[in-house]
Amino acid sequence: MQKTRHQIRQHVRQQRRALCKQQQRRLSQDLPQQFQYHPKLQQAKHVALYLAHDGELCTLPLIEWFWAQGIKTYLPVLDPYNEGQLLFLHYHADSPMLKNKFGIDEPCRQQNTAIEAHDLDIIFTPLVAFDQSGNRLGMGGGFYDRTLAPWFEHKTGPYPIGLAHDLQCLPQLPTESWDVPLPEVITPTKIWQWK
Repeated sequence: MQKTRHQIRQHVRQQRRALCKQQQRRLSQDLPQQFQYHPKLQQAKHVALYLAHDGELCTLPLIEWFWAQGIKTYLPVLDPYNEGQLLFLHYHADSPMLKNKFGIDEPCRQQNTAIEAHDLDIIFTPLVAFDQSGNRLGMGGGFYDRTLAPWFEHKTGPYPIGLAHDLQCLPQLPTESWDVPLPEVITPTKIWQWK
């Protein structure tokens, strides 16, 4: 019997939460090596990432590597005025943080720290699972699908790259019409690319 999207989410989230802190730390430390010669980063000046939550691949070593390269980093924030939309706020080592309604750390909203999504060069997206065709399964809120829709429909806006543990790759995922497939997903050991 084919698993539902909900069952897949539960199963994969349980697997990634089962990784011990030492495994999480080691895997996240390997991530910047995947980006050293990545062609999309050669021109990038503004990138959006996320802070790990619920067993997601930790992005802090990657964020620190971007800072060392002079690349400005931004984090997603729930838009208080547009339900279901994301804002992207500049993130640095001294950014004041607060927890959103999902318990995820995000920068405090301050004037002049936001960037329009279409002005980002790359958006690194979290995901629950991905398959060998580039389909992405998120948490179910549709935040990233809405944000990435212009790229998917017109190839305009920021280039999306998924970040995940290797264990989050599945042979095939059930998809919906609103799902935005990714052109690539990067894990600590591999770069998966699709055209």
